[in-house]
Amino acid sequence: MRVSRFYVSSPLQPGITVELPQWAAHHAVKVLRMSQGDNLLLFNGDGYDYRALLVVSGKYVAAEILLRQEALAESSLKVTLAQGISSGERMEFTLQKAVELGVHCIQPLQTQRSVVKLSPEKAAKRQQHWQHVVVSACEQSGRAIVPQVLPPKPLPLWLAERESDTLIMLDPGGERSLSSLPRCTSATLLIGPEGGFEPTERQAAQHAGALGIHLGPRILRTETAALAALSAMQTLWGDFAT
Repeated sequence: MRVSRFYVSSPLQPGITVELPQWAAHHAVKVLRMSQGDNLLLFNGDGYDYRALLVVSGKYVAAEILLRQEALAESSLKVTLAQGISSGERMEFTLQKAVELGVHCIQPLQTQRSVVKLSPEKAAKRQQHWQHVVVSACEQSGRAIVPQVLPPKPLPLWLAERESDTLIMLDPGGERSLSSLPRCTSATLLIGPEGGFEPTERQAAQHAGALGIHLGPRILRTETAALAALSAMQTLWGDFAT
């Protein structure tokens, strides 16, 4: 029987009782209909799951932690997803499924063809919302390390500041396939928004060392491209291959 998992931001250790956040308490008691003494798992991003028992007393909902166990849901392949910001549910869907596919970190990018234009204030709020989406995906998928959603950046600024690693850019006109690349343990995957990158953006990425890669002869939507590429990378170099 599957045990429900909940994220808490506080330190965790066996032998203590922690009050569940309001949203987690509501979900456990009102949605899942859990009751006193039911089993659950807690995690806070430190790489471990904490087995616990639910404690319910009126409006007080907590978890009594019994033991700590290592979670085994992380991929040995460290992929940063540099994603051109897409609109609404498309972006949320991309982030959710990328977490399920083992992405290590997420960098939202503001590009010329991004439909969504974010002011600094809106960017901060959107980043916080996206981080909540990622946390929920970790709860569902069994991950105990939470991928960080970094502050959105304009593509040119990100290209100028990024660390040197394997940079793979999805490009329908790319001459190479993923299988033609040497095996790697760490990479950044660059995906455009709706409508893809402008030619000047592709050229700037190539100048920064990006390898243009195609995924077959068909044009993929932005949310499909990221997930197809991540799946292929996990198959070639990650935990899909084991």
